Amino acid sequence: MTQRSVILLGSTGSIGTQAVEVIRRHPDRFRVVGLSAGGANPRLLAEQVVELGAQSVAVADPAAGVAVLEQVTVVAAERGLTSVGVELLVGPQGATQLASRGADVVLNGITGSVGLGPTLAALGAGSTLALANKESLVVGGALVAAAMQRPDQLVPVDSEHSAIAQCLRSGTRAEVRRLILTASGGPFRGRGRDDLKRVTSEQALNHPTWSMGPVVTINSATLMNKGLELIEAHLLFDVPVRDITVVVHPQSVVHSMVEFVDGSTVAQASPPDMRLPIALGLSWPERLEEVAAPCDWSTSCAWTFEPLDDEVFPALRLAREAVAASATHPAVYNAANEECVGAFLDGRIGFLDIVDTVERVLGEHHGTTASTTLVLQDVLAAESWARTRAHEVLARR
Repeated sequence: MTQRSVILLGSTGSIGTQAVEVIRRHPDRFRVVGLSAGGANPRLLAEQVVELGAQSVAVADPAAGVAVLEQVTVVAAERGLTSVGVELLVGPQGATQLASRGADVVLNGITGSVGLGPTLAALGAGSTLALANKESLVVGGALVAAAMQRPDQLVPVDSEHSAIAQCLRSGTRAEVRRLILTASGGPFRGRGRDDLKRVTSEQALNHPTWSMGPVVTINSATLMNKGLELIEAHLLFDVPVRDITVVVHPQSVVHSMVEFVDGSTVAQASPPDMRLPIALGLSWPERLEEVAAPCDWSTSCAWTFEPLDDEVFPALRLAREAVAASATHPAVYNAANEECVGAFLDGRIGFLDIVDTVERVLGEHHGTTASTTLVLQDVLAAESWARTRAHEVLARR
């Protein structure tokens, strides 16, 4: 494989920093030409710029731009470099500008629906999109599909969808009976609804398996994340939601499975380590060497699978309803949730209020008609309405 130029969006976050680790181990395979981040950690972003030799850096917070450049100068001096020239893009559109530059690969590790613009820009520029930003696909599924220029242009980075993509190599699309998404169950697996009434943010952020950012971690605790992943799988692999099953697998070793029409099930298994799907996103369809430790087959172990409790965790049911309702309902599902998660982390609402509010807002949305061609303005309007309505509902709690 020839060396690929790479742009990392969300480079200082969980996905971004692990992507840097992968690239650091394989400098002959990748050349980082651009980085983007929110700007909350200027020092780390500057270290990445200097180490990776990125030519451009986008900072979403305009006030943080100067601090990033100052830190680049400091880090360069510490490493004995006289100067480091770097292009600075500031503001919310910086990541979208960067993604449109036409790099071989754009890894979108941004959190939230703000990742939609960069997703569309990367696809429009012809880059391979390694997508960890599931929200952009959830809220703008039809737009993303329309922007794709070739079937293999979008490579999923979520561990579950990466697993499915790998398993699908075992058969044709016509041979697939159903997709099986696995879920760890989060920190509250086995709890009843009454047990969750007094859950604190500290408890919800204590995920038993994965180390992720706060929003994704809360989404995993409510299982909203699995609802987003169900919608993502439906859109990525063109499989009806009725043919996508979710099972709880606490060990998080089997990342997902594909069941074929002959009765066989193919699973992808590896210890929980996001560097593996990240590496595949960067190098697809080839594999890099020694990215993550494999399963240890010399020791005893047990893998368990349990049905999901839809009464305690109704987020999956809501995701299915959103897909069935209209093209803009998934955007409402995601936007209302983002507002509720922020309110929960700020201590303004309880844990159960998150999904309860999403259900109410989703039920009030009228959506687009089936005959309407979805455009970006439809998505933005639905999101704006959902955020406003969610705030109104939360204000009364």
